[in-house]
Amino acid sequence: MQTLCDTVLGRLDLSRARRQLIAISGAPGSGKSTLSGPLAAAMSAQGFATEVVPMDGFHLDNRLLEARGLLERKGAPESFDLDGFARLCRALRSVDRVIYPLFDRARDIAIAGAAEVGPECRVAIVEGNYLLLDEPGWRDLAALWDLSLRLVVPVEELAARLVQRWRDHGLDQRAAEARARGNDLANVARIDGAPLPSDLIWP
Repeated sequence: MQTLCDTVLGRLDLSRARRQLIAISGAPGSGKSTLSGPLAAAMSAQGFATEVVPMDGFHLDNRLLEARGLLERKGAPESFDLDGFARLCRALRSVDRVIYPLFDRARDIAIAGAAEVGPECRVAIVEGNYLLLDEPGWRDLAALWDLSLRLVVPVEELAARLVQRWRDHGLDQRAAEARARGNDLANVARIDGAPLPSDLIWP
Protein backbone atom coordinates (compact mmCIF):
# COMPACT_ATOMS: atom_id res chain seq x y z
CA MET A 1 0.00 0.00 0.00
CA GLN A 2 2.85 2.39 0.73
CA THR A 3 4.16 1.99 -2.81
CA LEU A 4 0.76 2.88 -4.27
CA CYS A 5 0.44 5.78 -1.82
CA ASP A 6 3.81 7.17 -2.89
CA THR A 7 2.89 6.78 -6.57
CA VAL A 8 -0.42 8.58 -6.11
CA LEU A 9 1.10 11.43 -4.10
CA GLY A 10 3.79 11.80 -6.74
CA ARG A 11 1.17 12.19 -9.47
CA LEU A 12 -0.99 14.79 -7.70
CA ASP A 13 -0.32 18.54 -7.72
CA LEU A 14 -0.83 19.13 -4.01
CA SER A 15 0.44 22.69 -4.28
CA ARG A 16 -2.92 23.68 -5.77
CA ALA A 17 -5.34 25.41 -3.43
CA ARG A 18 -8.37 23.33 -4.33
CA ARG A 19 -9.12 19.80 -3.19
CA GLN A 20 -7.75 17.04 -5.45
CA LEU A 21 -10.00 14.24 -6.69
CA ILE A 22 -8.87 10.66 -7.28
CA ALA A 23 -11.22 8.28 -9.09
CA ILE A 24 -10.97 4.61 -8.18
CA SER A 25 -13.10 2.71 -10.66
CA GLY A 26 -13.75 -0.96 -11.27
CA ALA A 27 -16.36 -3.62 -11.72
CA PRO A 28 -18.63 -4.81 -8.92
CA GLY A 29 -16.57 -6.96 -6.59
CA SER A 30 -13.22 -5.66 -7.82
CA GLY A 31 -12.19 -4.35 -4.40
CA LYS A 32 -12.72 -0.61 -4.72
CA SER A 33 -13.75 -0.12 -1.09
CA THR A 34 -11.07 -2.53 0.12
CA LEU A 35 -8.40 -0.44 -1.62
CA SER A 36 -9.81 3.04 -1.03
CA GLY A 37 -9.90 2.93 2.77
CA PRO A 38 -6.28 1.87 3.35
CA LEU A 39 -5.06 4.22 0.62
CA ALA A 40 -6.85 7.16 2.25
CA ALA A 41 -5.36 6.20 5.62
CA ALA A 42 -1.85 5.97 4.16
CA MET A 43 -2.17 9.35 2.45
CA SER A 44 -3.53 10.96 5.61
CA ALA A 45 -0.60 9.51 7.56
CA GLN A 46 1.71 11.31 5.12
CA GLY A 47 0.10 14.61 6.09
CA PHE A 48 -2.46 14.91 3.28
CA ALA A 49 -5.92 14.52 4.85
CA THR A 50 -7.88 12.21 2.57
CA GLU A 51 -11.50 11.04 2.63
CA VAL A 52 -13.29 8.31 0.68
CA VAL A 53 -16.52 9.31 -1.08
CA PRO A 54 -18.48 6.34 -2.50
CA MET A 55 -20.73 6.69 -5.53
CA ASP A 56 -23.21 4.19 -4.05
CA GLY A 57 -25.09 6.88 -2.14
CA PHE A 58 -26.59 7.92 -5.48
CA HIS A 59 -28.55 4.71 -6.05
CA LEU A 60 -32.08 5.63 -7.05
CA ASP A 61 -34.66 4.50 -4.51
CA ASN A 62 -36.39 1.19 -5.19
CA ARG A 63 -39.72 2.97 -5.72
CA LEU A 64 -38.26 5.00 -8.58
CA LEU A 65 -36.52 1.96 -10.01
CA GLU A 66 -39.76 -0.02 -9.95
CA ALA A 67 -41.64 2.79 -11.68
CA ARG A 68 -38.97 2.88 -14.39
CA GLY A 69 -38.80 -0.88 -14.82
CA LEU A 70 -35.24 -0.95 -13.50
CA LEU A 71 -35.56 -2.71 -10.16
CA GLU A 72 -34.05 -5.94 -11.51
CA ARG A 73 -31.17 -3.90 -12.95
CA LYS A 74 -30.31 -2.07 -9.74
CA GLY A 75 -26.62 -1.23 -9.92
CA ALA A 76 -26.63 -0.58 -13.68
CA PRO A 77 -25.55 2.92 -14.80
CA GLU A 78 -29.11 4.07 -15.44
CA SER A 79 -30.13 3.12 -11.88
CA PHE A 80 -28.03 5.95 -10.40
CA ASP A 81 -28.70 9.67 -10.03
CA LEU A 82 -25.90 10.67 -12.37
CA ASP A 83 -26.75 14.39 -12.34
CA GLY A 84 -26.71 14.49 -8.55
CA PHE A 85 -23.45 12.58 -8.40
CA ALA A 86 -21.82 14.91 -10.93
CA ARG A 87 -22.90 17.92 -8.87
CA LEU A 88 -21.31 16.35 -5.80
CA CYS A 89 -18.03 15.78 -7.63
CA ARG A 90 -17.93 19.35 -8.87
CA ALA A 91 -18.64 20.58 -5.34
CA LEU A 92 -15.83 18.42 -3.96
CA ARG A 93 -13.41 20.35 -6.16
CA SER A 94 -14.56 23.82 -5.17
CA VAL A 95 -16.52 23.83 -1.89
CA ASP A 96 -14.86 23.64 1.53
CA ARG A 97 -17.56 21.62 3.27
CA VAL A 98 -19.64 19.07 1.35
CA ILE A 99 -22.39 16.82 2.73
CA TYR A 100 -23.34 13.72 0.74
CA PRO A 101 -25.47 10.55 0.94
CA LEU A 102 -24.35 7.02 1.78
CA PHE A 103 -25.88 3.70 0.76
CA ASP A 104 -27.00 1.38 3.57
CA ARG A 105 -26.64 -2.12 2.10
CA ALA A 106 -28.35 -3.80 5.04
CA ARG A 107 -31.49 -1.70 4.47
CA ASP A 108 -31.01 -1.34 0.69
CA ILE A 109 -31.55 2.43 0.77
CA ALA A 110 -29.53 5.60 0.29
CA ILE A 111 -29.44 7.88 3.34
CA ALA A 112 -29.31 11.62 2.65
CA GLY A 113 -26.84 13.81 4.50
CA ALA A 114 -25.06 10.82 6.01
CA ALA A 115 -21.43 11.92 5.58
CA GLU A 116 -19.32 15.04 5.28
CA VAL A 117 -16.07 16.17 3.72
CA GLY A 118 -14.65 19.09 5.68
CA PRO A 119 -12.32 21.95 4.76
CA GLU A 120 -9.31 20.08 6.16
CA CYS A 121 -9.68 17.40 3.47
CA ARG A 122 -6.99 17.87 0.79
CA VAL A 123 -7.82 14.82 -1.30
CA ALA A 124 -11.11 13.01 -1.96
CA ILE A 125 -10.97 9.45 -3.22
CA VAL A 126 -14.17 8.93 -5.20
CA GLU A 127 -14.92 5.24 -5.71
CA GLY A 128 -17.53 3.66 -7.95
CA ASN A 129 -18.24 1.30 -10.80
CA TYR A 130 -18.75 3.81 -13.59
CA LEU A 131 -16.26 6.60 -13.01
CA LEU A 132 -14.39 5.67 -16.20
CA LEU A 133 -17.31 4.54 -18.35
CA ASP A 134 -17.39 5.73 -21.95
CA GLU A 135 -21.14 6.28 -22.17
CA PRO A 136 -23.19 9.49 -22.47
CA GLY A 137 -23.09 11.55 -19.29
CA TRP A 138 -20.69 9.23 -17.50
CA ARG A 139 -17.78 10.06 -19.78
CA ASP A 140 -18.08 13.72 -18.77
CA LEU A 141 -16.96 12.83 -15.25
CA ALA A 142 -13.43 12.13 -16.49
CA ALA A 143 -12.70 15.86 -16.72
CA LEU A 144 -13.18 16.13 -12.94
CA TRP A 145 -10.50 13.62 -11.93
CA ASP A 146 -7.00 14.79 -11.08
CA LEU A 147 -5.92 11.15 -11.11
CA SER A 148 -7.74 7.98 -12.09
CA LEU A 149 -7.08 4.37 -11.16
CA ARG A 150 -8.78 1.31 -12.62
CA LEU A 151 -8.99 -1.99 -10.75
CA VAL A 152 -8.63 -4.98 -13.08
CA VAL A 153 -9.73 -8.41 -11.82
CA PRO A 154 -10.36 -11.55 -13.95
CA VAL A 155 -14.06 -12.18 -14.61
CA GLU A 156 -13.90 -15.64 -13.03
CA GLU A 157 -12.62 -14.16 -9.78
CA LEU A 158 -15.23 -11.39 -9.89
CA ALA A 159 -17.98 -13.99 -10.33
CA ALA A 160 -16.80 -15.95 -7.29
CA ARG A 161 -16.62 -12.79 -5.17
CA LEU A 162 -20.06 -11.64 -6.27
CA VAL A 163 -21.67 -14.98 -5.49
CA GLN A 164 -20.06 -14.92 -2.05
CA ARG A 165 -21.29 -11.36 -1.51
CA TRP A 166 -24.87 -12.49 -2.09
CA ARG A 167 -24.34 -15.53 0.13
CA ASP A 168 -23.18 -13.16 2.86
CA HIS A 169 -26.48 -11.29 2.43
CA GLY A 170 -28.40 -14.47 3.21
CA LEU A 171 -29.10 -15.95 -0.24
CA ASP A 172 -28.62 -19.66 -0.87
CA GLN A 173 -26.08 -20.81 -3.46
CA ARG A 174 -28.53 -21.05 -6.37
CA ALA A 175 -30.10 -17.66 -5.69
CA ALA A 176 -26.68 -16.06 -5.21
CA GLU A 177 -25.45 -17.42 -8.53
CA ALA A 178 -28.62 -16.21 -10.26
CA ARG A 179 -28.22 -12.68 -8.86
CA ALA A 180 -24.57 -12.55 -9.87
CA ARG A 181 -25.22 -13.84 -13.39
CA GLY A 182 -28.42 -11.93 -13.99
CA ASN A 183 -27.29 -8.46 -12.99
CA ASP A 184 -23.79 -8.07 -11.58
CA LEU A 185 -21.96 -9.79 -14.43
CA ALA A 186 -24.04 -7.85 -16.97
CA ASN A 187 -22.70 -4.68 -15.37
CA VAL A 188 -19.16 -6.10 -15.49
CA ALA A 189 -19.55 -6.69 -19.24
CA ARG A 190 -20.83 -3.16 -19.73
CA ILE A 191 -17.83 -1.68 -17.92
CA ASP A 192 -15.39 -3.87 -19.84
CA GLY A 193 -17.08 -2.98 -23.12
CA ALA A 194 -16.76 0.81 -22.81
CA PRO A 195 -13.71 1.76 -20.74
CA LEU A 196 -12.12 5.20 -20.70
CA PRO A 197 -8.34 5.41 -20.24
CA SER A 198 -7.03 5.54 -16.68
CA ASP A 199 -3.83 7.03 -15.30
CA LEU A 200 -3.06 3.93 -13.22
CA ILE A 201 -3.99 0.25 -13.32
CA TRP A 202 -4.16 -1.84 -10.13
CA PRO A 203 -2.89 -4.33 -9.22
